[in-house]
Amino acid sequence: MNILNIEHISKIYGEKKIFDDVSYGIHEGDKIGIIGINGTGKTTLLKMIAGLEEPDDGQVIMQNGLRVTYLPQNPEFPDKATVLSYVADGKQHQDWMTESEAKTVLNHLGIREHDALIAQLSGGQKKRVALARTLVNPADVLILDEPTNHIDNEMAMWLEDYLNRFKGVVVMVTHDRYFLDRVTNKILEISHGKLYSYTANYSQFLEMKAQREEMELATERKRQSVLRMELEWAKRGCRARSTKQRARLERLEALKEGKAPVREQNVELDSIGTRMGKKTIELHHVSKRYGEKKIIDDFDYIMLKNQRLGIIGPNGCGKSTLMKIITGILQPDSGEVELGDTIRIGYFAQEVTDMDGKQRVIDYIRDVAEYVPASEGRITASQMLERFLFDAAMQYTPIEKLSGGEKRRLYLCKVLMESPNVLILDEPTNDLDIPTLTILEDYLDSFAGIIITVSHDRYFLDNVVERIFAFEGEGKLKQYEGGYTDYLETRRKMGLASGQNVSGKVLQKSVQQGTEGKKQSQSGKSWKQNQPEKLKFSFKEQREYETIDDEIAALEEKLERLDGEMMANATNSAKLSELAAEKENREHELEQKMERWVYLNDLAEQIEAQKK
Repeated sequence: MNILNIEHISKIYGEKKIFDDVSYGIHEGDKIGIIGINGTGKTTLLKMIAGLEEPDDGQVIMQNGLRVTYLPQNPEFPDKATVLSYVADGKQHQDWMTESEAKTVLNHLGIREHDALIAQLSGGQKKRVALARTLVNPADVLILDEPTNHIDNEMAMWLEDYLNRFKGVVVMVTHDRYFLDRVTNKILEISHGKLYSYTANYSQFLEMKAQREEMELATERKRQSVLRMELEWAKRGCRARSTKQRARLERLEALKEGKAPVREQNVELDSIGTRMGKKTIELHHVSKRYGEKKIIDDFDYIMLKNQRLGIIGPNGCGKSTLMKIITGILQPDSGEVELGDTIRIGYFAQEVTDMDGKQRVIDYIRDVAEYVPASEGRITASQMLERFLFDAAMQYTPIEKLSGGEKRRLYLCKVLMESPNVLILDEPTNDLDIPTLTILEDYLDSFAGIIITVSHDRYFLDNVVERIFAFEGEGKLKQYEGGYTDYLETRRKMGLASGQNVSGKVLQKSVQQGTEGKKQSQSGKSWKQNQPEKLKFSFKEQREYETIDDEIAALEEKLERLDGEMMANATNSAKLSELAAEKENREHELEQKMERWVYLNDLAEQIEAQKK
């Protein structure tokens, strides 16, 4: 049963059309994940569903009495509010259980100082307080914008369980692909002003999207082939006919007006790193404390070339502190960090501090360099921005006009412009869209240098890192081999068999002895077998090529006669039905003949080219 309908909405920002006459119905029990590249309108759609923003055209209709709760991407808070008062006040009907419930949810989200002023909290803590208020407030529809930002892996799993047990509707934007996989039953994709709905979780969505795009491309390939055939006929006329038919020319115009499927633009990550010498990064007995709290205790490690390290642990344990010590932003209380002479660090911080909202996008990048080395040579700052989906118009836009995800993407562009050979990524997945994350993961896979990342994104860790350091105990880091799933498996095994030394990364070595010879013998063809075959018509194809024009002409004439007979028998329903069925069969036959004509003419052209 529909509880909320989006009906023919359109929305334009400046010259950009965000939504173009889209409709969608939300049903009871829906758990919807919204996907799309940054700037396509994900947050705008959430705000329109929540009633906080109006479409330019169309409307959002809700069932009477529907209770909607909205978690914004960047929540705002009242002055001098404490954590507990703010969360408890979010409940529309307070009772004696409200405060207890608020404390429970806050504890699950790692906020234990309930009387603290919100103004004194970090950005990540504030987002978790806002999430707690959203969850405490009973609702029929939960609208969540990036709920997994700033929560660690244990909190993410608790939130997964909470939303799976939630009886109402959930509509959310999140970059966490494991979270989408485990919570959603529908995916809503925003692309070029349109909505595409999939009854699937994230993994199933990937398969269904690939099928949809392949069908669109197949349809376009067919349209182009038939268009080419029609153009050829329009130029020289079909053999066995002296006049061009009006129906064929009308079909040609319709084909020319047809639109090809719009392909998604993707970020292009490409830069040349700086050569790395023998000495990399060495941490010798590094320690750091804040007041009485020991953050890092005697950490000793030498990084290897091209190593991929993941740093995990609960919020506030010291992950970002360690990143800042490695980059030299912070100094350790004891111990030292030694960098090789050739080390060049690119630091992608959790929060961007050097962005002037009034500065233009192009000037922000030109502050690094006017040119950057790439695989095909030097490219300009403007060309680099285009690869990061900032077109010519956006490059002269003030930074303050960008969405949160677009600012994050711009910051990533700046880091890569510096041509680093060590990438230090502190929560790189926050506010980046999933398509960009996928391309970033692919780029990191081929990056020639060291990667050190702090991330709560389990999917990202599995795809990028080969060794994990986990904060366990007060300031202690423990080493695990593999990605995040391997880390969990190792922890599970260690819990079952304490004291047993278990490697989290199973090195899968295929036993190929005995099979290699077989493979070689199967592929050991003679040079004659590998020679390209000479193209030629078979006897049947030659005959078909000579007669197919006449056959198509005869089918078109038959269809014209059927149209006339159908008009003459417009009042005879039985005869009309018979003629309609015959017309459908002849149209299908004509379509097959046209496809065959395209194939035979292509082959004829290739044979002719081969002779030359």
